[in-house]
Amino acid sequence: MTQTQKLNKQMQKKTVPGKTLQELNLIDDFLFDVATEDLEVCKIIIELSLNMSLQSIRWREGQKVVHNLPGRRGIRMDFCAEDTDGNYFDVEMQKRNVGNIPKRTRYYQALVDAPMLKSGEEGFDNLRPVYIVVICGFDLYGYGKYRYSFGSYCEEIPGLVMGDECRKIFLNTKGKNADEVERPLVDFLRYVECSSGAGIAEGCDRKLKHLHEKVERIKANSQMEVSYVRTREWERLIREEGKTRKLLEQISKKLRKGDSQEKIADDLCEELAVVQRFSEALQNSPEQDLDIALEYLENAGE
Repeated sequence: MTQTQKLNKQMQKKTVPGKTLQELNLIDDFLFDVATEDLEVCKIIIELSLNMSLQSIRWREGQKVVHNLPGRRGIRMDFCAEDTDGNYFDVEMQKRNVGNIPKRTRYYQALVDAPMLKSGEEGFDNLRPVYIVVICGFDLYGYGKYRYSFGSYCEEIPGLVMGDECRKIFLNTKGKNADEVERPLVDFLRYVECSSGAGIAEGCDRKLKHLHEKVERIKANSQMEVSYVRTREWERLIREEGKTRKLLEQISKKLRKGDSQEKIADDLCEELAVVQRFSEALQNSPEQDLDIALEYLENAGE
């Protein structure tokens, strides 16, 4: 059974758990990805995040995926764009604190800088200013700030700027220093966590109101609802298949060692009926091929 067939079968059962599209907030990957397909939305997010006004922006070529050398890790960005002055903006949404986010931005900077220079080009003057913005649903540094801005400065001489024109900004939706930053930033970050009419503060910036209008149109789109449900189901199927494959591998290894099904169930803390069903799938698969066993389990569940 193909992944598409599996998806269609699960969709017919309508067993997809979780939030509806209308309940999503911008901090959720699906809504942020869809919303930032709109260049005007990206412009609003940049302006509210960095307290700046841009004349216009355009997509940067290859704006989602940046490839590295063969055999080396590339990156997939949430969105990146450049303005008419040549400033480059990479904006990422990070709902949970997973991985080493500061070092991730270091790696992103290296890969986004590289394409700016042509092979054999002398000098580095064509490297343009870069802003890497990470919108976090948590306080990465623990000081209660809505915004943490980093540049390159001299440790020995206060105020001396290195001049590499790269800035890294970490925004915190859980900030507590509203009196130290501009109000539009605070309103925007609160809206990121509550992207509904309830998240729109009275007297907020017109840009935020416009952003909300666009988000509401996305949530009211029936085709977008279908796309969201299908995306959730794909993700659930992938997670479930990964768990099933891992359990199949464990059972297969123990069967090859000659362990009984009762011992396997005890060792893996699984129900005996589950081990028996998985063992049957493996026995009906040539050389205990995991892909065939997975298909056998899917067909048996129909």
